Amino acid sequence: MKEILSNKWFKFAVAGIIYLLWVLWLQNFWWLIGLAVIFDMYITKKVHWSFWKKKNAPDGKQTKVVEWVDAIIFAVIAATFIRMFFIEAYTIPTSSMEKSMLIGDYLFVSKTSYGPKLPNTPLSFPFVHHTMPLSKTKKSYIEWIKKPYKRIAGFGNVKNNDVVVFNFPEGDTVAVNVQNQSYYQLIRSYGRERVWQEKETFGDIIARPVDKRENYIKRCVGIPGDVLEYKNGQLFVNGKEQQHFAGMQYDNIVTTDGTGINKRMLDQMKIAEDDRHMVSNSQYYFPLTKENEDKMKTMKNVTSIQRTLVPAANWDRNIFPFSSKYQWNVDNFGPLEIPKKGQTVKLNMDNLPLYERIIDLYEANDLNVKDSVIYINGALAESYTFKMDYYWMMGDNRHNSADSRYWGFVPEDHIVGKAVFIWLSMDKDQPFYNKIRWSRLFSFVH
Repeated sequence: MKEILSNKWFKFAVAGIIYLLWVLWLQNFWWLIGLAVIFDMYITKKVHWSFWKKKNAPDGKQTKVVEWVDAIIFAVIAATFIRMFFIEAYTIPTSSMEKSMLIGDYLFVSKTSYGPKLPNTPLSFPFVHHTMPLSKTKKSYIEWIKKPYKRIAGFGNVKNNDVVVFNFPEGDTVAVNVQNQSYYQLIRSYGRERVWQEKETFGDIIARPVDKRENYIKRCVGIPGDVLEYKNGQLFVNGKEQQHFAGMQYDNIVTTDGTGINKRMLDQMKIAEDDRHMVSNSQYYFPLTKENEDKMKTMKNVTSIQRTLVPAANWDRNIFPFSSKYQWNVDNFGPLEIPKKGQTVKLNMDNLPLYERIIDLYEANDLNVKDSVIYINGALAESYTFKMDYYWMMGDNRHNSADSRYWGFVPEDHIVGKAVFIWLSMDKDQPFYNKIRWSRLFSFVH
């Protein structure tokens, strides 16, 4: 057995089969050229591929420096390959998914669940997303080579209620000094001229390819073809109430008899300190899950708990699709059908606000409107057929989540992967000796 394992033809066969399976998965047969490289590495050895090593080192031993270089190169290549095709580490930076996902959760995102998305910009600095370390503006990628969207085979498709990581749809344009805010929301709030001219406030305006936009994590509540409607904080999918998740929470006004609420009780409910707001001596403002609502109702000094819902008549101009024809708000919107690949819709000035960004930006057409007549790529357009599937994402922290209610549909080419596993969880509100949330370690995402 030892002789077989050390045989050069056996090694070549194993490496060649693994490489061939990868090429078949990739469905790009130009990579078959790599079999010649593998053959030379194991059999003919005409080319010194490990050029950083001495070819005929004394006793076969390399210097310590060369060994370290060799180890680092292998680690970078292996980690990049795993990160691109299998799993990627991600951390929860905001409270938009509480209490299902908590700030400080570190998790693994599966690329194989929906199929790995090949990078649009394959030439990039390893282990960083879009910006070089210690820089706000220096790109970590080179756009000399740009690839169109391609996703290779995975284990399935995005399903209702999956927790999904995706590239921020409005992240194609960014104001460098306020990167945590949507550029398009800045334009709606301050006007384009001010955003572009006030460099000290907003910074330079830059563009990013799809794969280098910020990563967001939300729950997919609507898949292609679904009809959504949100009534007084309750989501209906195809006419049926969305199932309740244990971690889902809403903002509430909690009224007491004038005495304070026990801090230890709030700690037990895992209500972050940033989410504890005192309105008056007898009123508090908390995001609460149904379980925490029930617990708080049992407290002797609590006289009432009232969920804060925006009345349907109150139009919020920051809610998609930002048109007076759709006067929706954070607690009331729809009905709204999620676009599906191959679906054809009739276009008119009433529904154009829903599909304008899809047609013009996501699917790269030249959309113009002249005298209330719609033109696509210079031709009169009375209908449109979608080229991609789209999804609707919402945070479980329903009153504290920047999600599809604020920027609309998520295209399929923005989907990164499925959140599957929490490997570490750190509580920023606790002292160092109690920071680890032990109960969340090595738990699956639901």
